[in-house]
Amino acid sequence: MPTVQETVPGYEATAWFGIVAPGGTPREVVMRINGEVNKALAQADVKEKLAQQGALARSWTPEEFGAFIHNEVVKWGKVVKASGAKVE
Repeated sequence: MPTVQETVPGYEATAWFGIVAPGGTPREVVMRINGEVNKALAQADVKEKLAQQGALARSWTPEEFGAFIHNEVVKWGKVVKASGAKVE
């Protein structure tokens, strides 16, 4: 039996987690949180614990993470539309 990736070209589905703040949060607060989280993710013991769980830590700027989220919304929006799924 073929895999999903062999059946659907370009198929990719991953679980991801991130930290977000409400719109309007002051830039200096966002950057402080981003810096502290990225420092934690750079620590060897944190990387090791995440790797043991099959996770890969990525250190992104707020703009990079925002672009990633936008791309996920676009990608999965197309899937939902193509599926014909409806909210009931």
